[in-house]
Amino acid sequence: MDVEKLKVWKSAMDLAETVYKITDKFPKTEIFGITDQIRRAAVSIPSNIAEGKGRDSTKDFIRFLNIAKGSLYELQTQCILSNKIGYLSQEDFRLIIKMCETLEHRLSALIKYLKHAN
Repeated sequence: MDVEKLKVWKSAMDLAETVYKITDKFPKTEIFGITDQIRRAAVSIPSNIAEGKGRDSTKDFIRFLNIAKGSLYELQTQCILSNKIGYLSQEDFRLIIKMCETLEHRLSALIKYLKHAN
């Protein structure tokens, strides 16, 4: 699969894996609540990168990278809330936010590169 060569996709996959492991510690009563929302947002990021890469045009790829970026912001918001209500420890929160910041920079750089390469 061609997408596996992209650092941005690898970072997104690492983030999703980390989110799954960390949210496994959330209260079981939240499995269909915030846990599910956070996991869906995290999985959406690499999924949209992959879908965009699989499209036939750079324009479509950029569009899906922007969708991935939106899911990243959604994930950050849900993590802030989870931290505020005590589901996410300060240490886990800092780890996820750091990973999100790195991924955001990679997404933005790739979008900028693709826009100027055409």
